[in-house]
Amino acid sequence: MNAPEQLPAAASPVHWARGTASRVPYRVYTDEELYRRELDRFFYTGHWCYAGLEAEIPNPGDFKRTAIGEREVILVRAADGSVQVVENRCAHRGVVFCQEKHGNAKDFTCPYHQWNYDLKGNLTGLPFRRGVKVRDEAGKVQVNGGMPADFKLEENGLTKLKVAVKGGVIFASFDHDVEDLDSYLGAVRPWFERAFNGRKLTLLGYSRQRIPGNWKLMQENIKDPYHPGLLHTWFVTFGLWRNDQRAQMITDAHGRHAAMVGWKNAGGKGEVTQGVTSFKEGMTLQDERVLDVVPEAWWAHPQGEPGAPPSACMQTIFPNLIIQHNVNSISTRQIIPVGPHAFDFIWTHFGFADDTAEMTQRRLRQANLFGPSGYVSADDGEVIELSQDGFRQSADNATVCELDGTGQGGAPHNVTETLIRSMYGYYRKVMEI
Repeated sequence: MNAPEQLPAAASPVHWARGTASRVPYRVYTDEELYRRELDRFFYTGHWCYAGLEAEIPNPGDFKRTAIGEREVILVRAADGSVQVVENRCAHRGVVFCQEKHGNAKDFTCPYHQWNYDLKGNLTGLPFRRGVKVRDEAGKVQVNGGMPADFKLEENGLTKLKVAVKGGVIFASFDHDVEDLDSYLGAVRPWFERAFNGRKLTLLGYSRQRIPGNWKLMQENIKDPYHPGLLHTWFVTFGLWRNDQRAQMITDAHGRHAAMVGWKNAGGKGEVTQGVTSFKEGMTLQDERVLDVVPEAWWAHPQGEPGAPPSACMQTIFPNLIIQHNVNSISTRQIIPVGPHAFDFIWTHFGFADDTAEMTQRRLRQANLFGPSGYVSADDGEVIELSQDGFRQSADNATVCELDGTGQGGAPHNVTETLIRSMYGYYRKVMEI
């Protein structure tokens, strides 16, 4: 991985005690200058970012408009079947030329001056490139205007991103020197391949929301096994994720990616529910199909561990992707920063082409646990907003992430904040704070 252009450490507006990742300054979540450096170093340089699923663009000409960082891109399947990602910005005058979220096109034309591009982002033509022939009053033909003689179409196409497709998932990078995707995934790769094992994916639907909090808070949230058994009534009451269940916390060598792996238990009252206000002992389901959980063959532990397979694996692929597997609901969640104080959060719910109709209905029903108004995930959006409100009040304070010590790396249980510390160890190194 090529190192991004280095900014001097003195340029940082943050005071962060040397050698620790367990006390995160509030200013990391609120400072505009720091946020701009994050975009450059995490979204535009040295990293792979999630762009979408192949299932979203199954046919030649199919496209989807999305964003990496704050730069809009178009994910498109070219005529030869290849997957392309190009920036949604005309090479002529910078116009954001594509306005549709999804569609099918033979090519792309900018509405301003009609510059035309093929589906791979190559400039194929533009009006009056050779000028306009006109006759003067004497009848003599002359050419008005035109591009310079050395203007080359091939040097004036759209910005093309490097693309990697793995198991039906599309990643892209503005940095063409980024390391190969398998190396980038590192130790979480087996868990990625567990879900995306080559089976054809089917698109089930989308949820979208804008959360008024810093984008890193959602990466933290899915690197935080401490909170689910305390915040989420559904998890602690029905045993979907509790602090008395079997669990594994996994991170890559850099500390940037993580997998939180858990085994569903019976739920109900126990030592971990004492004093937990979100636990509702008398809560029952009027429709038990919401938790009609059926184990699937692909749930098997990648390392072949014996016994029941894990029922949940929440992966964070830094900087902008969360892969959710919890019970039979599976989705990707894309983080799109909108300044230091907000981000767009796009849920793409999917299944597999060989799913039965019954399994598809089960996935759709259980998807109600998640999404902007999900029985579980609505809580996350709210506490992220409340966290950002707290950070705004006093930029000189810091969070405390010291559950299970101050070290970094994985853990064989979920009563820990080690994954958050690992991410901020990596963050400090890349940001030079």
